[in-house]
Amino acid sequence: MLAIVCPGQGSQTPGFLTPWLELDGVREQLTALGQAAGHDLVAHGTESDAETIKDTAVAQPLIVAAGLVTASALFPAREQLDATGAVLAGHSVGELTAAALAGVVTDEQAISLVATRGRAMAKASAVTPTGMAAVLGGDPDEVLAALEAKGLTPANVNGGGQVVAAGTLEQIEALQGEPPAKARVIPLQVAGAFHTSHMSPAVESLAAAAADVTPSQPRLRLLSNADGAVVTDGADALQRLVRQVSNPVRWDRCMETMLALGVTGLIELAPAGTLVGLAKRAMKGVETLAVKTPDDLDAARTLVQTHTA
Repeated sequence: MLAIVCPGQGSQTPGFLTPWLELDGVREQLTALGQAAGHDLVAHGTESDAETIKDTAVAQPLIVAAGLVTASALFPAREQLDATGAVLAGHSVGELTAAALAGVVTDEQAISLVATRGRAMAKASAVTPTGMAAVLGGDPDEVLAALEAKGLTPANVNGGGQVVAAGTLEQIEALQGEPPAKARVIPLQVAGAFHTSHMSPAVESLAAAAADVTPSQPRLRLLSNADGAVVTDGADALQRLVRQVSNPVRWDRCMETMLALGVTGLIELAPAGTLVGLAKRAMKGVETLAVKTPDDLDAARTLVQTHTA
């Protein structure tokens, strides 16, 4: 069984979409998605510097568009994707990409929603200087206790010995100065404390935008990163997308569900690498592939064939 996963914010790097523009139709697809998002995604994916694409309002549409472009290159017709019977999941904003691939929303609806999400989360981030940091290693209970002691939220529980802490910059700095035993604290290149109460104002904006969308039932199994559950109803999937803005991401539970469903192969769409890294630690025996450039497409097609029943 195949899983296709879509990364979240922080996975983007300057120029990562440059090689994709060599493929027929990609520039046009990115241009159209950019127009729907109100951003020049071609420029942001090829020319913009790290600081520009760190901006939440830019990063989120860019990441979702990248996943849609990658999926289109791998499956030129969505019917080809449907035929794989794959399990779909996305980390944080990547869940919007996964929802589009599952058919819950159209590509255009996904990019419109993510543009609203990005702007609203950027606005919420500007209220108080906040951030996130990965905590690698350490005893899980001791790590959570250390976060609580500093007033931080475990915003992403990623499995494989990784928890992402979120809170004010002062709280993050305090954790760096006094990390949990046998753990490393690495600040992330994001502009706010996502998936915490700091993002509550953004939930209202996204809910208003989502009210104009009539979702469809998922055509493939879609996992919710709130709890790893398989979501079978389109309206439920859309509401979960709204709520997750201020709620923690439980990617560990998504991986547990994939294993329980019998997943044997996992492909991560661009900008790829982070989720494959987590899978290698927590999903032993599952063949993984990060699709970073078009050079990875042949290997991805082989993996699809190998792990499609």
